[in-house]
Amino acid sequence: MKSYLFDIIVEPDGKAWHAYCPALEKWGAATWGQTRSEAAKHIQEVVEMVVAELVADGIALPGASDSGVYVSSSPQVSVTVDA
Repeated sequence: MKSYLFDIIVEPDGKAWHAYCPALEKWGAATWGQTRSEAAKHIQEVVEMVVAELVADGIALPGASDSGVYVSSSPQVSVTVDA
């Protein structure tokens, strides 16, 4: 089992918020939301879908050598808090 942690970017885009995962963007890991929180929730869902599809298709996931990707051999929990 491996745990992957991907950096995401959430930024204002007019009256909405744009969110994307740089390490997975070439596979479509981008979305938006009406609020920052909504965009962050949506990109979480998109990253999960992209990773599931890559695994199903036998495509190697980005590794720790890729910028913004952290890989651990033990299970992990990620918590994000708006500060």
